[in-house]
Amino acid sequence: MTGILLNIAGALSRRATFSTSARKKAADAVIDTLGCMIAGAEDNSVIAVTEAFPSAGPGGSSVLVTGEHSTPSIAALVNGTAAHALDFDDNFHPARAHASAVLVPALMAVTTADRAVSGIQFLDAYLVGLEAQAAVGYGVNPSHYNRGWHGTSTVGAIGAAAGVAHLLGAGIDEMAQAMSLATSMAGGPKGQFGTRAKPIHAGLAARNAVEAAMLALSGVAGRLDILERPQGFLDLFGGDEARGWSDWQPDETPVIESRGLVTKLHPCCASTHRAIDALLDLVQEHALDPEDIAAIDTKVGISAVKNLAYPSPADSMQARFSMQYCLATALEKGSLSLADFTAAALENPGRQALMQRISMHAYTAEEERGHERLPHIVTLSLRNGDVLQKTRLHANGAMEIPLTSEQKRIKFANCLSWRQMSYKHAGFDQLGDLSRVDSVDSLLSVCFSATATD
Repeated sequence: MTGILLNIAGALSRRATFSTSARKKAADAVIDTLGCMIAGAEDNSVIAVTEAFPSAGPGGSSVLVTGEHSTPSIAALVNGTAAHALDFDDNFHPARAHASAVLVPALMAVTTADRAVSGIQFLDAYLVGLEAQAAVGYGVNPSHYNRGWHGTSTVGAIGAAAGVAHLLGAGIDEMAQAMSLATSMAGGPKGQFGTRAKPIHAGLAARNAVEAAMLALSGVAGRLDILERPQGFLDLFGGDEARGWSDWQPDETPVIESRGLVTKLHPCCASTHRAIDALLDLVQEHALDPEDIAAIDTKVGISAVKNLAYPSPADSMQARFSMQYCLATALEKGSLSLADFTAAALENPGRQALMQRISMHAYTAEEERGHERLPHIVTLSLRNGDVLQKTRLHANGAMEIPLTSEQKRIKFANCLSWRQMSYKHAGFDQLGDLSRVDSVDSLLSVCFSATATD
């Protein structure tokens, strides 16, 4: 039996090693995800998962962000949910997914004291999983995502299974089978955005990736043409404009260098970020105060309008998926932080008044046809009669406008401070040189033990 999964697995297996540059970018993504995971560890969604599956304890082998240990499946579920709980984790356009929130917890789950994994091995497995996510996404996106599937829990799970299989020493057939089995576990509608189910999508995807890889290595087999065959992934999940994989070819340049990740600067849905950045650009360029602005209009993609379904959010999760709330907060404060997504912050009367001046509409289907993505446009109507406009194709944090080293450091520090922690805690200073670490499990155990004692 042949299929595109064998082609993907073969291409990934033939890539003997990754460049120092690719590994450095991967290390940045891993560190960013660990920060998001630590910040999100006490979110209600994570607490609910640990209460639903109370199997943590000294008998487990996989470290949890809470400092405890559990089985690989539960660790992936808990840590994946924590990584995505505050919607501060990165985005990956080829997969239309929160790639690292699935990959990092899944790889962590099989990185244990009795399975020695070096920093380089961990980073290479991460890069394999990212390449696999891009390859799967190639055939179905953006149609798959626009149809309403949450790529994090579909494409993300399938690609992450390849990364986990690689870390476990799988061959080409076993890696392809891991992806095939993960395809049978893929699911997650974007209609859950703005609820506690959304971060659990990442946890479920990480767990599914781990279990699919373990099943494949135990000899369980599915169809290797399950992506492209009738009643397969493309047929059922692809959408009307999905192109399939007939012309897919592996790229010699690692996708983390050719397409990159979007490291979030704002702790909210990525569908708001380009509008936030465009608004702040205009405010800075024209020295505007909130009272100078009579109205704000945003033109965004169709999928963004569907994602941002809460013009009057009732809680912090809905606020992360509200263009009105995010823009009003950015206009009032000049930035967005984790503290802006609390019950107390939502009650700010000035912010509520600003939200009434903000509208959002989408491109038409005809305007979007044939474009992978279009810029988001912010138009300000000033009280003096002037009209200002700014377009943004890329958000701050994208490969085209990367965060500075200082911005990354500040973000990680803010994630730690959200849990009343700082760099002084043991282990965190070693994360910056992850490629030189001999035992990733030992390092993570030290880092996460600090979260359990503070």
